[in-house]
Amino acid sequence: MDLKNTARPLDGAAISAFLQSLPAKPSLLGLGEARHFVGELGEVRNELFRHLVEHEGYRSFAIESDCLMGLIVDDYLATGEGTLDDVMERGFSHSFGTSPANRELVRWMHAYNRQHDEKLRFHGFDGPLEYWAASPRQALTGLYDLLEGPLPCARETLDALLGPDDPWSNEATAMDASKSIGQSPNAQRLRLIADDMVALLDTQTPRLDAQTRERAHLYARTAVGLLRYHRYMAEDTPERWGRLSALRDTMMAANLRAIAAENPTLVFASNLHLQRHKSVMSFGDHRIDWWSAGAITETHLGDRYAFIASAFGTIANDTPPPETLEGALSKLPWDHSLINARHLAEAVPTPTPRVSNDFAYFPLDPTHITTIDAVLFLKEAVNLTPLG
Repeated sequence: MDLKNTARPLDGAAISAFLQSLPAKPSLLGLGEARHFVGELGEVRNELFRHLVEHEGYRSFAIESDCLMGLIVDDYLATGEGTLDDVMERGFSHSFGTSPANRELVRWMHAYNRQHDEKLRFHGFDGPLEYWAASPRQALTGLYDLLEGPLPCARETLDALLGPDDPWSNEATAMDASKSIGQSPNAQRLRLIADDMVALLDTQTPRLDAQTRERAHLYARTAVGLLRYHRYMAEDTPERWGRLSALRDTMMAANLRAIAAENPTLVFASNLHLQRHKSVMSFGDHRIDWWSAGAITETHLGDRYAFIASAFGTIANDTPPPETLEGALSKLPWDHSLINARHLAEAVPTPTPRVSNDFAYFPLDPTHITTIDAVLFLKEAVNLTPLG
């Protein structure tokens, strides 16, 4: 099979044709990042999202960023109040607010909402965590304030059990389980209170309007997920990192299902979080594996989930060997291409895995190429932000 005859230059027509080739129109379309902070990919993503909004009925955008911080961006889009500078500073985690492409995306969504009755939505779908985790205060108190009594405890008791935020968000807990307070008596009691509040929310759901209900359930998912994450942060076992990685992707998947239930959504995140197969990582002397958010999400959405993985040719001065998938794709005549992943596997049946000099780039894995729906290929990635 000739690769050039099966690939297409990336444009709106290629995206629409790709969607039409799927068994069902996806309510959640994943666009994976082979590397964070690639300026060219961010620009292509913005063009793709504009096309999805204007021609395919998509109304939401989700990004691998703190789900609670994302509320700041969504409120800005809904009300028009505030400043773009403030939203970019306070509405993103993982330094994603510094991305020029993310800034342009929020600016465009804000302008769109000022001109149209049907509004666009913005969501973070990651938990409030990195390798360590934030305090569950915002989620627990936010849920508490949306419920009617009798509640499981007094507000003063909830505040006392939470205590100061610093012990919860101590970055040292990432490598030292003994520094975690996740299995303290207060933390254990908070897990029971959170469970009781989630049950109470279920009994009160009919009285809440749609916006309040959505926010309450987000607080509930986040509170339970964070307390569960903190609990395993305090457990010093060989399985610790595998469990924590799985819990993070489980939180992501739950948020994605809720987002997709409201509107057709483009989600932008690492290929590793959106892929359908198990994630595998070496961690010290241990090999850990867990199911990604994409794999979990597909078990619920089925063919209403689709995944486009990104891949790059030359990254700065790192050029792929011709026998790799990226090397074969680099021979295409277009700067940006879209190709059905099954056709790619047929056109390049025995590729050599690429090894990149850029530790932040995750090359295409030839053994899993058919678990991807399509590959978005950039022949060159120059506008890179160093990581680490």
